[in-house]
Amino acid sequence: MTLKLRSVGASDRGLIRSGNQDAQHAGNWLVAVADGMGGMAAGDLASRIAMDAFAPLDVETPEDALVAALQSAIEQATAGIRRAVEEDPERQGMGTTLTALLFARTGSCLALAHVGDSRAYLFREGVLKQVTRDDTFVQMLVDQGVITAEQASSHPRRAVVTQALQGDEVSPTYATMVPWAGDRWLLCSDGLSNVVRPDTLAEVLGGHPDREACAAKLIDLALRAGGPDNVTVVIADVVEE
Repeated sequence: MTLKLRSVGASDRGLIRSGNQDAQHAGNWLVAVADGMGGMAAGDLASRIAMDAFAPLDVETPEDALVAALQSAIEQATAGIRRAVEEDPERQGMGTTLTALLFARTGSCLALAHVGDSRAYLFREGVLKQVTRDDTFVQMLVDQGVITAEQASSHPRRAVVTQALQGDEVSPTYATMVPWAGDRWLLCSDGLSNVVRPDTLAEVLGGHPDREACAAKLIDLALRAGGPDNVTVVIADVVEE
């Protein structure tokens, strides 16, 4: 039996924002979430540029080429955003987060690329683990022992990212992992993770086997919590076929 990735994505502009600056991709080999920033039009453009750079990776890729493929897509997204700013200086400051998983054609490995404060969670054997580390000011304070993780969740500067794809050099996080049959991945923008607690995320991921129903429930919870931001989720299951 070979392991395969099966995914579904969903997005909502929320209850406060006038538009949706998030973007997502849910494929058979690639899943990704991007959260644009820097003004309505510019943020929307930045996340779309990033997703356009990553979407071509949704093909069968050898295990030893996964990280290089993700690195190349990051470089393409960075160059695309830089060009967009050069074309219109009013776009200066626009950018996007990016969290992506790329599954090997053999099903034996997956690779992660991450920059910003969108998140990837792994739900494995009933336990939820946040795999990505937020590139944020408050996470830096947590790492330094200045504040606790609980305090970070309500800190007035919790939305301040320390790096994102903005056309300049960045230092993304890359990692490789061995997938297990039964793994469920959640990729999401902070419109979900800022308002729905991890224990609730775990409850929903474990209680809704249907991917579409699971994604819809998570977005509903974010909206019930006030929906202060765009909310985007991708649910990806590792299955035996």
